[in-house]
Amino acid sequence: MENAGDTAVDEQPKDSPIRKITLRILSVAVVFFLWSVISDRYTPYTTEARVRGYVVPIAPQVAGEIVEINVSDNEIVEDGHILLKLDPTQYQLAVNKAQADLENAGQDLGAGMASVTAAETGLANARTEYNFVQRQSQRALSLEEKGVISKIEADKVRTALEKATLGIKNAEAKLVEEKEKLGIQGDENPRIRAALAALQKAQLDLNRTTIYAPSLGGVSNLSIDIGHYASVGQPVMTFISTNAVWVEAYMRENCLENIKKGNEVEMVLDAAPGRVFKGTIIGAGYGVDWGKTAKAGQLPSVSSPKGWLRDPQRFPVLVQFSDESSKGMRRIGGQADVVVYTEEGFIMNALGSLLIRLMSILSYLH
Repeated sequence: MENAGDTAVDEQPKDSPIRKITLRILSVAVVFFLWSVISDRYTPYTTEARVRGYVVPIAPQVAGEIVEINVSDNEIVEDGHILLKLDPTQYQLAVNKAQADLENAGQDLGAGMASVTAAETGLANARTEYNFVQRQSQRALSLEEKGVISKIEADKVRTALEKATLGIKNAEAKLVEEKEKLGIQGDENPRIRAALAALQKAQLDLNRTTIYAPSLGGVSNLSIDIGHYASVGQPVMTFISTNAVWVEAYMRENCLENIKKGNEVEMVLDAAPGRVFKGTIIGAGYGVDWGKTAKAGQLPSVSSPKGWLRDPQRFPVLVQFSDESSKGMRRIGGQADVVVYTEEGFIMNALGSLLIRLMSILSYLH
């Protein structure tokens, strides 16, 4: 009887509900632990992700009073949409002056050409006169040798020949002088080039009084009104481009081993709870600033980790949207959950897909 009682006592703990529940909880914990370890390698997941994009400060390149504003804060505009206009009066006057200066330069160039032509004509006349005097002097000098004319008459002829020779030299010098004044002809003339450059600069400044949207995007931080004086290089509004928007997912360092460019991704945006969007990996960061580099003259600071596990280092992984269904919900700085499918494993990918869809439902709660 005692043996039978002892057997009954020994068998009772084996059928205890507490023991069964403990074993089941332990089994589930082991399964979750193994899944967590494996998923870090084949379906990395993170809740630390942000929507990123290009933020462009809109700053005038010329100064002036704002006379027109064609957008409102948080408005979506198309590429080339006129954002605002500055008072163009002074810049239009500068264009008019530059056009007049170019015309004057052209007229000066025309006058210079006329002077060169006159100098060339003068040189031709001087040479003609020299040839005539030279022929006359040859006859007179031959008559002098024969005693037909006096020495005084012959000296007059020699003086005329010297004068004609000097006339050629003076005409040649005048031609050189006028050509130097004229410089290069046509559009390559320095005065023409300078006038053209001044006109182009004036036209460029006039065009810059109208500021256009650089791409499709949204206007933010608009806090000015008509009459505000805009200074060169001082932003008057912020423009957020929607053409290039991506997600920057911060993955733990030990999750990066199998992540490659082109891997498929599924994401949940907090701006669109309950929906899952697709994307692809476009790159991963190769370094982060861990803030331990000492400046010159200082000693390095070393932090002591708490506990026996150190905090994981995270690296940015860039994700590109591969569908258009998320347009309008890609808010710069918005949070996201990301899961990466590194291989074609059915079980791990199915679990990752189930997890991201569960998170999409839970995103209604936060």
